[in-house]
Amino acid sequence: MPSKHFITAVGRRKTAIASVRLVASPKGSLIVNGKNPKDYFKTDERAKIAEEALAKAESAEHYAVIAHVEGGGIAAQADAVRHAISRALIKAEPNTRKTLKAIRFLTRDPRAKERKKPGLKKARKAPKWSKR
Repeated sequence: MPSKHFITAVGRRKTAIASVRLVASPKGSLIVNGKNPKDYFKTDERAKIAEEALAKAESAEHYAVIAHVEGGGIAAQADAVRHAISRALIKAEPNTRKTLKAIRFLTRDPRAKERKKPGLKKARKAPKWSKR
């Protein structure tokens, strides 16, 4: 029985982690946690963000993508899927690196919620100061 060859990659954003399998396929498709991206992400905007790397690399019709994503919110998960797909495309087609790097799809967005410090109400918000 011939084994299917696939490429794996991991993408992250905030606390969301996406694991992606890229499989060569005559007709391209994207499955996120067993669902169509429009059904999983609910909005067309988030679904478009998840599929954006394939569109920019002009590889949408060459690969079937199976993504497993967990943690974070819907917005962070869409960005994590895009990051993972970009990393997988680099492994499959090294010549797409320049294109994806120029539009910052390979950069892991480091922004995350700042931790709360003791004595403060939030990460930076201090209680109201009173002289007396």
